[in-house]
Amino acid sequence: MRELLADVTAALDQRRECVYCCLVETRGSTPQKAGAAMLVFPDGSQRGTLGGGCVEAEVKQKALRVLAEGGDKSELLTFCLDDNYGWDDGLICGGRMTIHAEPLIPGRAEPTAYFRQLRTMVDDGAGCTEAVVIGEQTGEARGSRCLFDAQGLPVAQIGNGISSPDVAEHLVPLARRPAPSVKNGIAFLPILPRVTLLIVGAGHVGQAVAKLAAEVDFEVWVLDDREAYASSARFPTAHRRMVGDIGAKLKELVSEITPSFFCIIVTRGHAHDEEALYHLASTRAGYVGMIGSKRKIKLIYDDLLAKNIPEEVLIKVHAPLGFDIGSQTVPEIAVSIVAELIACRNKGATIPAARIQVSPRTTRA
Repeated sequence: MRELLADVTAALDQRRECVYCCLVETRGSTPQKAGAAMLVFPDGSQRGTLGGGCVEAEVKQKALRVLAEGGDKSELLTFCLDDNYGWDDGLICGGRMTIHAEPLIPGRAEPTAYFRQLRTMVDDGAGCTEAVVIGEQTGEARGSRCLFDAQGLPVAQIGNGISSPDVAEHLVPLARRPAPSVKNGIAFLPILPRVTLLIVGAGHVGQAVAKLAAEVDFEVWVLDDREAYASSARFPTAHRRMVGDIGAKLKELVSEITPSFFCIIVTRGHAHDEEALYHLASTRAGYVGMIGSKRKIKLIYDDLLAKNIPEEVLIKVHAPLGFDIGSQTVPEIAVSIVAELIACRNKGATIPAARIQVSPRTTRA
């Protein structure tokens, strides 16, 4: 989304006509879900995708027709993915897609201001919600578009805006990580706050995870006690690189960690892992995971229980972290970890199934 919005604002700066095509509602099986977007230019080129195939080709044709006719009004396009779209494209899945096509014409002040504001908010990472009128129920003009900030306050609009009380009723706080939805003729398209991924340990696994995580829009922070490892050369996509004693640095960071932080522990040794988990397990992080064998994790849990880390806190830790895909190599391990991070981000972090049995609390001399 950030890359596509950069293309939108670049086109606006260059006064290039284009059409912003956004998938606002889906029903059944579709190649993309609500929120997907594509930019169409007069020469037929595009940025982004709505899933490919002939649906995308037809959207492009209709978008180009709007530009050729000099229109400045948005259109709602509905496609049923049935036999009309041919077996060759593999879209015989019975779903339905509704697409909002918004022409961006030089001189149209409202769309220009709207998409600049949208890009700023997406870049900032705090999250926002778009609301698009697609039905007749509200009495508002179909295609009207309104942008709400993370607090639910309207900050930009195209058309007459959306004054219906249904907006306030159905605008779900972003902290709940809502999915796109349609309520009373209004499509709500949340752009969730960007999750910060704190990687403790800058070895091979941490490096591979950082690369993949940045590609799927996590903001990556990395911490290690070795400057040569937590370097810009090894972590070029990291937003923040920290070097120092792991325990001391984490103690400083604890107050910054909120539910929008995911933390993984992939250090080079048992002692560093235990120290990191000691500081992170009881934080408000939305996800805490630790790499390691079941035996190592059990030993660390026993030590932390003896240090009065509550059992109910340790139960929430994802350890061993990552989905079980039979990983053998570092890239495979990174894929398994990032897949779990994406699932927790998109579906909401959950208490993991018991992978390691937490021992009853014991007292040590």
